[in-house]
Amino acid sequence: MAIGILGRKLGMTHILNEQGNPVPVTVIEAPPCPIVQIKNKQRDGYSALQIAFQKRGKDIKKELRITSQEESEFQEGHLLKADIFKVGDYVKVVGVSKGKGFQGGVKRWGWRGGPKTHGSMSHRRVGSIGASSDPSRVLKGQHLPGRMGNAKTTIKNLRVMKVDVENNILCIKGGVPGSRNSILLIKT
Repeated sequence: MAIGILGRKLGMTHILNEQGNPVPVTVIEAPPCPIVQIKNKQRDGYSALQIAFQKRGKDIKKELRITSQEESEFQEGHLLKADIFKVGDYVKVVGVSKGKGFQGGVKRWGWRGGPKTHGSMSHRRVGSIGASSDPSRVLKGQHLPGRMGNAKTTIKNLRVMKVDVENNILCIKGGVPGSRNSILLIKT
């Protein structure tokens, strides 16, 4: 059963594991998310749950695909809370990465750059990007400067380190996409 919850990224910190070593974690506020609609396979063509999250007076809704057998386990109005996760579970987190605007190839793709000495004036420039007479064009997929970040990103196999149901807090090991206060979808 792949079920999830919407949350708001609060930031990063560290907690101590059993051996007393610090472990970097992302702190996520995950308040109860109501199920606002259940999609039926016969009626809609697929089975899904639509859950809601309120951010600054605006409802944000996401759909979570489920199997047709799992439809009977959920009801509209039912609240999904942080207790659907346990310490040690592995989750995937979906969010929008930080936007970095228009960037050159050195930052965007990790290019090495051109020669740095002997009067070279192309330290961070593009340089050659394709063959001459054959194929007489730039091939698709060529790494070039352009917009970096601000794209939907999924990070898989992140471990849940702490679940605080009373305060609606999840601590997930490592970094997750997005800036502070961005909305995340955490799935089992």
